[in-house]
Amino acid sequence: MAEIGEILDGKVTGLTKFGAFVDIGDGQTGMVHISEVAPKFVNDIGEYLEVGQEVKVKVLGIDENEKISLSIKQADATPERKKPAAPNVWQGQKKKEEPENPTFEDMMSKWKSSSDEKMADLKRASKAKHSGYGKRSGARR
Repeated sequence: MAEIGEILDGKVTGLTKFGAFVDIGDGQTGMVHISEVAPKFVNDIGEYLEVGQEVKVKVLGIDENEKISLSIKQADATPERKKPAAPNVWQGQKKKEEPENPTFEDMMSKWKSSSDEKMADLKRASKAKHSGYGKRSGARR
């Protein structure tokens, strides 16, 4: 019988939207909630686990009906993401290497550059808003 706090080897037997069922031997199956798969937010459990995959799990709890709650992330064996993360559509400008100990002048220059970019964006937005685009013409319906 599994004990709380124990780390076991298991095999994924089923996947759902909310988690994975894992066979931990001796005819026992536990459930890993989707929040216990990886240390970061998991939207699609299929990106981390698949049926038949061997995993290490930690027993978090056993309720009165002998349902076993498991965690992969707490067993220090978080599976790697199988699919690469979707790339960002806009990644902005490449950052320049910043000095380890920037001078006051470096920090001021960086702030001024950032401020100038923000002001230019605001001016463009304001100009587009007031340029008349989308206004009704003088014709009446």
